[in-house]
Amino acid sequence: MTAIETDNTFSAHDAPEFAPAQFVRWFREVAPYVHDFRGKTFVIGFGGELVRDGALNALIQDLSLLSALGVKLVLVHGSRPQVNEQLQLKGYQTQFSTGAEPTSPEALECAKEAAGEIRLDIEAAFSQGLPNTPMSHAQIRVISGNFVTARPVGVIDGIDYMHTGAVRKMDIDAINSIIHQRAIVLLSPLGFSPTGDAFNLAMEDLATSAAVALRAEKLIFLTQDCSVLENDGSVDTELAREDADKLLASDTLDHDTANFLTHASLAVKRGVARAHLVPYTLDGSVLLEIFTHDGVGTMVVEDTLDDLRPATVDDIGAIVQLIEPLEQDGTLVPRGRSVIERDVENFTVLEHDGIIYGCVALMPYLNEDMAEMACLIVHPEWQSTGEGEMLLRHTEARARAMGAKRLFVLTTRTSHWFMKRGFVRGGISDLPKERQTHYNRSRNSLVFIKKL
Repeated sequence: MTAIETDNTFSAHDAPEFAPAQFVRWFREVAPYVHDFRGKTFVIGFGGELVRDGALNALIQDLSLLSALGVKLVLVHGSRPQVNEQLQLKGYQTQFSTGAEPTSPEALECAKEAAGEIRLDIEAAFSQGLPNTPMSHAQIRVISGNFVTARPVGVIDGIDYMHTGAVRKMDIDAINSIIHQRAIVLLSPLGFSPTGDAFNLAMEDLATSAAVALRAEKLIFLTQDCSVLENDGSVDTELAREDADKLLASDTLDHDTANFLTHASLAVKRGVARAHLVPYTLDGSVLLEIFTHDGVGTMVVEDTLDDLRPATVDDIGAIVQLIEPLEQDGTLVPRGRSVIERDVENFTVLEHDGIIYGCVALMPYLNEDMAEMACLIVHPEWQSTGEGEMLLRHTEARARAMGAKRLFVLTTRTSHWFMKRGFVRGGISDLPKERQTHYNRSRNSLVFIKKL
């Protein structure tokens, strides 16, 4: 046996002690996600490329784990490579790529064959149950059916799309009754009209329609490699929908990435909480995306439900009005208008129809790779609708962008809120030295810190 050196090296001698501790720590870190996602609906969309590339069994094992943890699953598969293969074998020149294309009667028959073959492969994969494998004792039921009513795309710009269709409606009651019974719903890229005609559907459109109709917590597209990248080549792990739309308008993305991002943005715009582009080429990518803080793909969120923007001097009066009641009851340390004026460039506000109903401040201490979040406030009439979460996510993203490795807060009344969101208890000595000198010991505020 050879030793492999890494930044966190450990020898065979201490491995028995290290490995269990690492496992327990990871399991505890995952627990909040498990609690949060139990009973939620995830729509998972993947193309026939995933099946073609031999990644189906690994995906099914991960999805069976999600099902066991109480996640309600709807799977939507595509079949473009398989349809193209069938067409080629039968001597037809037509080949399908991303985007809507006419479907001839011959291509429709190939689409039916390909969808049937993939459906059986998926059902077989979920039926595995060999001992000492991830599928042991799984006993997962997969149910498919005529849940999708389709309509013909028709004639566009003089081109007859024949048997290419679009989703008209979905039998949501039937789908919900199935997933409530802990079974998995499988949707193939085919829909049927009231006249009994079949139509070829795009997987991306079908998955998006399903996620929106089911009010899904997540829409996850498994792609070959369609994550959005930063300028340095790293994955942009979180995109506000507005930023995603600006990126799409810039026309700088490749065709496949633009296609998936378009559908992700549309899903979020129509009420899906999160939409993800995740590479299936990375083993366990679905689990890594869901159960780790940053994930491994690109997540699109509705980060601008109203107007989340930097504060200006014109907002000082509204910020003071938000803060004053909390200063009076002792929740916040009194600052005074002059302090708000001095620090206004550190504030972000939430505005709706000209009314500012939330704010948060971010104070950098970058010489120690830290930043402080302060004055996280949402007007009482707007609380319990997710605005606090949105301000927190925005502040974390700002802190990471400026180079902070840790975000801290001082609080006397809301410690549980921060603990539920990943902050851990710290002490005065954990604060930046500059902040320690300004710590108000008479208030005895608790210190909470979160790694970014």
